[in-house]
Amino acid sequence: MRRTGNTGLVFVVFLCLTLVAGCGARRPAAPPVDRGVKKPVVKPQAVRKPLARMGFTIQTGAFTRAENAARFTVDLKGQGLDATYFAARTGLYKVRFGNYAQREDAVTVAEVLRSLGVIDDYYIVAPEEYAAAQALAKGEAYLREELVKAARSFLGVPYLWGGTSAEDGFDCSGLTMTVYQLGGLDLPRTSGEQYQSGEPVGQEALQRGDLVFFATAGRGKVSHVGIYIGDGQFIHAPRRGRAIGIDSLSGTYFGKRFLGGRRYI
Repeated sequence: MRRTGNTGLVFVVFLCLTLVAGCGARRPAAPPVDRGVKKPVVKPQAVRKPLARMGFTIQTGAFTRAENAARFTVDLKGQGLDATYFAARTGLYKVRFGNYAQREDAVTVAEVLRSLGVIDDYYIVAPEEYAAAQALAKGEAYLREELVKAARSFLGVPYLWGGTSAEDGFDCSGLTMTVYQLGGLDLPRTSGEQYQSGEPVGQEALQRGDLVFFATAGRGKVSHVGIYIGDGQFIHAPRRGRAIGIDSLSGTYFGKRFLGGRRYI
């Protein structure tokens, strides 16, 4: 896998991304202003919207070590690309980035990056390949099981998200975001955003694939998140120096700091 530290490349990649259609959602035109009689303002009740589905993404790399996949992910982020790495079922670690409305958009970006030496071979992942799309025929239980499988694939992987060395890591919300994106659902990046975007669910009603949130930094605010896998257990990225693992909601530490669950399916 080729990488480059050329700072001038950042501008080229950024320009490519901004020119490609479908890279971001278009805002609808503003409605006409009603200049007639003023009406009382009625605030609509908040409605939880389902997570957006992933579009076409670019997949590249085949690493035997998670550390190397993490470093390459950071390199891509340095070029302005929203990248994530994951453990493929082949046992190798691969990297995905981008989220495009059209296949042509993803191919355009990938070809530019390959011509610049940022990536080598690549594969375009189509929306219908994700578990979220396949769940329309196979059912919700299938999607939940695929989310748990994706989370389990990271067990034992060092805490490696967002850093350039083995001392930096795959933080808790980076793990849950990656798991959901691998399933085809565009989960927000931070634990706070994830907490706000989900449907509240009590501990007794948790289902596999729901997220569980904790206040580990005091003050009763969300500061940690994991993915529920059933039987009162969840998978999470604990902290620097520890591998991704399984803990219990009934344990002394997390039991006292549990804030609630959130559902997105």
